[in-house]
Amino acid sequence: MAVSVSDPPEPVALVLEAVSKRFHGGGRDVQALQAVSLRVHPGRVTGLIGPDGAGKTTLMRLVAGLLRVDDGRIAVLGLDAVRDVLEIQAAIGYMPQRFGLYEDLSVQENMDLYADLQGVSSAERQVRYPELLHMTGLSPFTARLAGNLSGGMKQKLGLACTLIRAPRLLLLDEPTVGVDPLSRRELWAIVYRLVREQNTSVLLSTAYLDEAERCDEVILLHQGQILGQDTPEHFSARLRGHSFTLELPPGAKKRRWQERLSQHPEVLDTVIQGDRLRLVMVSAAPPSADLLAELDGARISPVPPRFEDSFIAELYSRQAARSGPPSLGLNNAQALDGDGQPVIQVRNLERRFGDFYAVKNISFAVEQGEVFGLLGANGAGKSTTFRMLCGLLPASGGVLQVTGLDLRRAAAAARGHLGYMAQKFSLYGNLSVLQNLRFFSRVYGLPGRRREQQVQWALEQFELAALADVVSSTLPLGYKQRLALACALMHQPQVLFLDEPTSGVDPLARREFWRHINALAEQGVTVLVTTHFLEEAEYCDRLAIMAAGEILTLGAPAEIKAQVRTAQQPDPSLEEAFITLIEQRQGSRQEP
Repeated sequence: MAVSVSDPPEPVALVLEAVSKRFHGGGRDVQALQAVSLRVHPGRVTGLIGPDGAGKTTLMRLVAGLLRVDDGRIAVLGLDAVRDVLEIQAAIGYMPQRFGLYEDLSVQENMDLYADLQGVSSAERQVRYPELLHMTGLSPFTARLAGNLSGGMKQKLGLACTLIRAPRLLLLDEPTVGVDPLSRRELWAIVYRLVREQNTSVLLSTAYLDEAERCDEVILLHQGQILGQDTPEHFSARLRGHSFTLELPPGAKKRRWQERLSQHPEVLDTVIQGDRLRLVMVSAAPPSADLLAELDGARISPVPPRFEDSFIAELYSRQAARSGPPSLGLNNAQALDGDGQPVIQVRNLERRFGDFYAVKNISFAVEQGEVFGLLGANGAGKSTTFRMLCGLLPASGGVLQVTGLDLRRAAAAARGHLGYMAQKFSLYGNLSVLQNLRFFSRVYGLPGRRREQQVQWALEQFELAALADVVSSTLPLGYKQRLALACALMHQPQVLFLDEPTSGVDPLARREFWRHINALAEQGVTVLVTTHFLEEAEYCDRLAIMAAGEILTLGAPAEIKAQVRTAQQPDPSLEEAFITLIEQRQGSRQEP
């Protein structure tokens, strides 16, 4: 409907007009934002969506008055972001990616500190504290040290501290990164409640595209420029008729077929969903007979498009031709020389901290070439288990073997067969990409000629050659993950441990990462991965879901989803299955 000149202007919470921002660092100039114009309307949740390095955090910091624009204008709640910065900071809430909690202070002491910093009176606190503690579910934990909270509880405490003075505009920079699905759902419930009850305007950036579908409106940002702003449904509608699921016939290897189909000119995108593949076609037509010629018995079904389909299509349209299948250069004889025994064996494993059992009596085995996922809510014990499997933490009891070696007696020898990629970037940020690769090749004891061969392989295979002299700390997150994986593979390990490897990484980088992992598994490398992103867990052959230090269930993704299938929910997602099983466990433990 056209708006006449006599109509009152639509209210806005945030306006950016032709905003640009440049940085210089690491020996290069970066155009973080280029002529960005957008509007955020009040009383809505607006999602800021874009790949790594798109400029999302820069935009948030400009709006919060922590950076100044080079060109253009920003108005926040009708105030000028340069002239009225102190007034703006008093009226908004800003929760950055790494919110600064004081881990040696309790929940209550952290809230008191932030109330002091924001000048909140005692009378205001008496009203505000009970609301926030109830909203975040932290009322029973006010005396607990922040450092002893789970990841999800830390995020909720960070949000409570941000909301001590009720903001009119709330900026959330990837608030659910590293948070389990149950805590993600609880954080979103808090956001919805703020909008519904207090008419708060929310600008939220996220790397999880399923979260974009929960927003009233989304803004697509790519290489510092706006690609579009509209409802998620509007973007999804562009791919109507393009999306299908492919049920593979018995015996077909899902990883192998995903790679083959992803290279076909008819196919725009393909992802693994348990025993099925989800295809997004270039044209609004089902796959041709030629595409499925070698898949006798495969069944193809149309499915509604997702926002992610449109987002991926938009990004692929702006990329050069996609690369061919990864060639990881591993010594197949080394990787595949197994004796038929499980590569990882865990029996009655325990870990105690004083009288507290972080892990209690768990058992499982992982076969050669298997991708095994270890899942659980924050505080379930999966990180403790993971650290014991890597030889980084001694077990208190039980049997723990990796590549036939007892980790309780020969941890150093076992670690020579392992590759490890930490959740947080754990390389040397003050070294260049090339210096990191050379350093880790020496740490793993590679001889000179082979060392240089592996370094060159890593630069080429992970597309790091153009960034060889760039200081690692300045890399976008997706490239940091590439470098970390390259370093973990320098010595051609038989087992690869990945601790939340794509936390916060955009969907394109996540797809590329899993192409490497799938190629490793095809060559016989055993992979154990932890993740909070349940779409990613679909790539695993089997999953163990942990709760309160014990294994709640173990099986293939399809088997776990089948456990919660009902007439009302005939095709549950893995995330829905995870949440249902955890809630059932919590409910059974609360029953008298």
